[in-house]
Amino acid sequence: MLVLLGFAVGAFGTLVGAGGGFILVPILLLLYPDKDPETITAISLFVVAANAASGSIAYGLQKRIDYRSGWWFVAGTFPGAIAGAIVVGFMPRRLFDAIFALLLGAVGLYLLLRPQVQGIVEPVRGRGVVRRQVRDIHGNTFVYSYHLWKGLLISTAVGFVSSLLGIGGGIIHVPIMATVLHFPVHIAAATSHFVLAFMAAEGTAVHFAQGVIGWDRSLLQAVLLSAGAIPGAQVGARLAHRLQGGVILRALAGALVLVAIRLAIKAAAE
Repeated sequence: MLVLLGFAVGAFGTLVGAGGGFILVPILLLLYPDKDPETITAISLFVVAANAASGSIAYGLQKRIDYRSGWWFVAGTFPGAIAGAIVVGFMPRRLFDAIFALLLGAVGLYLLLRPQVQGIVEPVRGRGVVRRQVRDIHGNTFVYSYHLWKGLLISTAVGFVSSLLGIGGGIIHVPIMATVLHFPVHIAAATSHFVLAFMAAEGTAVHFAQGVIGWDRSLLQAVLLSAGAIPGAQVGARLAHRLQGGVILRALAGALVLVAIRLAIKAAAE
């Protein structure tokens, strides 16, 4: 069952570029009510790292990863990811559930209710602007620009939330890359997945160093989930190029709101 769950999480997580942790963590919270938040996030980050690495290979073959921007964002996530992995060890379970539900609900409602941008987005101007052009394997050309300093600050914040909640950070990174940094959604999802692979691996390494997850039942659960997430990520990446960017964002938003409601009910009942 864990392998099948990992496959579903990997497929949908890669489809929306979010890594799947935002789905996996609430499910783990429901399946293992006695586990502390630190262990839940450690298991989830382990799976997200495997899922993101597999998805990045698939997106790389599609030539939809903006590697130049991705490496900058990877560097930006490092301090946040380390801090988040440490802070989660001091957080009570009920507070963890409540914060997680609030974050998911806020991001989901924003994506559902925000007005859709019509027409061509005006080019970004000013100092520190990075201009990018990506051409994928299907011949589609994506041209966009953004402020590098904004991307680095956002990545640091995403790295912190990612390690704190074990969600991989994609549910925040993809929407912000698409709306604030003006990345095309398909490039945002692919590049975010590339960044997630390093971000989640770093958070996982911190948890291993702290002894949160080791050669025990938790590691076995993480490995079984990853065994399903790796092929699931390949399926999700293949489905992604067939859907429009707006459809991907709305699928992500709907999933976030549903999970937030379920988790909020659980937190209130504790």
